[in-house]
Amino acid sequence: MRKIFSNIQNQEEEAGIDITPMLDVVFIMLIFFIVTASFIKETGIDVNRPQAATAVKKAKANILIAIDANNDIWIDRRQVDIRSVRPNIERLHAENPQGSVIIQADKESKTDTLIQVMDASRQAGVYNVSIAAQEQ
Repeated sequence: MRKIFSNIQNQEEEAGIDITPMLDVVFIMLIFFIVTASFIKETGIDVNRPQAATAVKKAKANILIAIDANNDIWIDRRQVDIRSVRPNIERLHAENPQGSVIIQADKESKTDTLIQVMDASRQAGVYNVSIAAQEQ
C-alpha cells in the first residue's frame, strides 16, 4: 500500500509545467527592446528660436545645448557654466563619437554666448556644430 501511495505522489510532481525557459525568453526580449529603443534627448528648457527660410531638419543629434534669453546654458536638463561646457561636450562626445552638436539659442540671447559655446565644442573635438532655427 505504501508503494502505491509513493507512485501517485511522484506522478503529481512530474505533471507540473516548467515555465523557466519561457521566462528566460521574455526577459531576453525585454532587454532587447530596452536596448534598441531610441531615446529622445532634450535640453531641458523651451527656447524661442529664430526663424530661417533655409532651415532643414537634422536627422540625428546627440549633444543638444540650449541658450536661453538670459544667456544661461543648459545641457541635459542642467544649467551649466560656460567653463564647464567643454568638459560636458567631451564627455558626451566620448559616449558617441559620431554625434554632432546642435545649439538652440534664443532670439534674445547674445551672440557672444553662442560663439563661446561653438568654440568650446570645437575645442572639445566636435566640428559638426549646427544652430537650431524654426522653419518658416
